[in-house]
Amino acid sequence: METKKTRYAHYNINYHFVWIPKYRRRILVGKVAEEFEQLLRKVCKDREVEILDLSVQPDHVHLFVSAPPRYAPSELVNTFKGYTSRYLRQKFPELSKQTGKGLWTRTYYVGTAGTVSAETIKRYIEECQDE
Repeated sequence: METKKTRYAHYNINYHFVWIPKYRRRILVGKVAEEFEQLLRKVCKDREVEILDLSVQPDHVHLFVSAPPRYAPSELVNTFKGYTSRYLRQKFPELSKQTGKGLWTRTYYVGTAGTVSAETIKRYIEECQDE
């Protein structure tokens, strides 16, 4: 991983996020998964967050990103979940029947990674794609 910079900071901040749909429903398949990935890439681009690796499984998401220091990890994950939930439920109204009012659970996992463990996380995410 290389050091990045903003106008005022040089940084190497990497987060591994994992979150799941409500009731661990297996809804992230087909067109829903494709649309989810596009939405996630858009929201990351808009916030200058680089996606290092992404694995969309039917019942959970692994996202490994490099983010500027202006964002707290809780702010990032809540942005990702809120944005994707809103637009996916608008485009696919049947999702609300399966998950209720929101698409995602309130919980999530976040881990930080420096240069040494970043490759380990990428390998883990790639291995999860075979599940």
